Amino acid sequence: MIIYRVNRGDSLYTIARRFGTSAQILARDNEINDPRSLVVGQKLLIFEPRQTYTVRRGDNLYSIAQQFGVSVNSLLRNNTFLGGRNTLEAGQVLTVIPEDTTYSKEISTNVYVYPNIDRDILRRTLPYLTYMTVFTYGIEEDGELIEIDDDEVIELAREYGVAPVMLVATLGENGKFSSAVAERVLGDVDVRNTLIEEIVMTLSRKRYVGVDIDFEYIPAEYADAYAQFIRALKARLEPLGFSVFVSLSPKTSDTQEGLLYEGHDYAALGEAADRAFLMTYEWGYTYGPPMAVSPFNKVEEVVQYAVSRIPNEKLVLGVPNYGYNWKLPFIQGESRAYSIGNTQAVELAREKRAAIEFDETAAAPYFNYYDRVNGSAEEHEVWFEDADSIASLISLVEEYGLDGIGVWNGTRWFAPLWQVINATYPIRKIFR
Repeated sequence: MIIYRVNRGDSLYTIARRFGTSAQILARDNEINDPRSLVVGQKLLIFEPRQTYTVRRGDNLYSIAQQFGVSVNSLLRNNTFLGGRNTLEAGQVLTVIPEDTTYSKEISTNVYVYPNIDRDILRRTLPYLTYMTVFTYGIEEDGELIEIDDDEVIELAREYGVAPVMLVATLGENGKFSSAVAERVLGDVDVRNTLIEEIVMTLSRKRYVGVDIDFEYIPAEYADAYAQFIRALKARLEPLGFSVFVSLSPKTSDTQEGLLYEGHDYAALGEAADRAFLMTYEWGYTYGPPMAVSPFNKVEEVVQYAVSRIPNEKLVLGVPNYGYNWKLPFIQGESRAYSIGNTQAVELAREKRAAIEFDETAAAPYFNYYDRVNGSAEEHEVWFEDADSIASLISLVEEYGLDGIGVWNGTRWFAPLWQVINATYPIRKIFR
C-alpha cells in the first residue's frame, strides 16, 4: 500500500499511469465521485496489483470465499464498494487477498457506535471489527441503568461475527457526564451493588460479551474507590464469562492535575480490568485553540506513560474519526469549533480551493480558507485525519506492543481509516 500526496497539476489519470494502475481503480479504492477535481495535499491510497476475481452469474460471497480459502469478511474488507453487503452483480471485479499473508502482529479493533447509527454505515464498518461498543447506558440515582434501544445493532454485530460490548458511563438522566453520578456510585455501597447487578442482568439479557466502564469527572478522593469498583465488577463478571474494559483519560504522569485525570489511577485500573482503552483524542476540541485532534507527539507521550503502568497487551489505542473547523481569530472563552467528518473536510477544501498542508510534528493534515461574510473575509482553520495521520497513529500499536485500536466513533464512514488498518494488521476475530 502506498499513500500518495496529490501535487499541483496531478490528475487521477497521471497518478494511475505513474503507478501502473487505472484511474477507475484509483477512484473506486478512494471513493472519489468526481475524478476531475483532486485537492492539492489530498492523500490517495494506491494498492499494489492484487489477485482479482470476476463475478459470474450465480456467485455469492460465500461461494467465492470458499473457492479462495478466505472469509466473507475478508472479501468485504477488501472490496469497500460492496458496502458490507452480500449483493453481487455479474461482471464485478473483486479483490481477493489470501488471509495467510505475513503480518507482524494481529490486533483487536473496536468502534464506538450510537444505537441510531446509520445502518448502511454500520454494515460497511462491521467487517473490520473485533468488537463494537454501544454508547451508552447512563445511571439513575439508585444505581439502576438508563436503558437504550440497542437490540438491532447488537444483532447486526453478531451477524458479522463482531463481539458487542455494553458501555456504562457516568451520565445522568440529562445525558451529560456528571461528577455527582460518579460520587453516588463510588460512595454508596448499595448503589454500587445495584449497578453491578443491573450490568450482570443486561449483559445476559442482551447477549453482550462484556462491559466498558467510562466514568469521567471523578474527584481525586474517589480514585481508590473507582479501582475497587472495577475489581468488584470483574470478580462478579469473570466467573460468568464476561470481560471488563475500562476507558482512561489520556494521562502522561501519576500527578497530572485536572478533574479528567486525577480519578483515573492507571496502575490500579489496569490491574483490575481485562482491557484499558486510552481516550487519546480531543487535544483539538470544541472550546480549545486550533490543533490536531490527536497530535502524534502528544498521543505517544500518553502511550509511553501507559505502558509504564499497565501491561501493554491490555492497552487499546484511541483513534479519532473526525476533525474540527475553527473560525479565526480564536478567542478563549468565546470561540467554538464545530465537528467535521474527514471526507467532508476534503470536500470543503475542494470547494474553497484550499491546499491541504501536513504538520509533521502532529502528523496531521490541516488547511485554511476564507469565507465572505457581510462584505468581509472570515478566516477558518480545519484539522482532520487522513490516511497518513491514521498510519502514524496505528504504528504505535506495533511499536509499543498494544492489543489494538478503538475508534471514536463510527457515525461517519471514512474508508481510508479502515483500509489503512486492514492493510497494516490482520484483525482478530472472537466469533467465527
